[in-house]
Amino acid sequence: MKNKIKTAYNELARYYLEMRKKGGVSHFYNEMVEMPNTLKLLGKVRGKKVLDLGCGPGRYASILSKKGAIVTGVDNSRVSIELAKEEAPQARFIIGDVENLPFKSCEFDIVLAALVVGHLKSWKKVFKEAKRVLKDNGIFVFSIYNPFRDVLEKKKWFLRKFRVAENYFDERPKYAYWSDKKRKFLVVHYHKTYETVINTILENGFEIIGYGDCKPIARAKSVYPRYYKDTIDAPNFCVWKLKKR
Repeated sequence: MKNKIKTAYNELARYYLEMRKKGGVSHFYNEMVEMPNTLKLLGKVRGKKVLDLGCGPGRYASILSKKGAIVTGVDNSRVSIELAKEEAPQARFIIGDVENLPFKSCEFDIVLAALVVGHLKSWKKVFKEAKRVLKDNGIFVFSIYNPFRDVLEKKKWFLRKFRVAENYFDERPKYAYWSDKKRKFLVVHYHKTYETVINTILENGFEIIGYGDCKPIARAKSVYPRYYKDTIDAPNFCVWKLKKR
């Protein structure tokens, strides 16, 4: 499935970047929901060496570089890396695997993984690598689909539409299609309970020092009223801030 996601990013990367910057679903969910909350937890980055795992087309790398961070991005999508170099010329980018990083130990102050680890069935390797490349007391910030929102299923009863949480404890793959209106690609992320997420963090040598349910920014209410209502009632993503023990 990793190869299918890689293919999807290679084929859709340019369209995805355009939509994030111009407007639409990607602009709302990424730029107005996930990203503001993740940047808030990242805090001050000036002078920090930041590793952006699964950097995609370089949106985070661009912002963090402008904030004074020394950014390195890694992604397995060649097209995404090419776009990232244009988006964030101050940063350096490498085509690589987030589960087998080509960096020496204790090299970075911060590791960021925005909506990346959720695509992996097992988090053990990526957490092990994040810990390895972090300096002592280094920070690991990652975002995922919110485990509660992940199990809400749409229901209809007569004319009423609503959502019900179902099978929360069934940790399973969740499939979706990514599309540029001409082509579509099947991708997956893996639902995990809060219990599993927390235990995975603790078992892999990190402590939790921050957490946020991703609330949409206030401006989104007037720009995307329908999407805003959907995510203000139930958070779509969550972000975790960890410290290497």
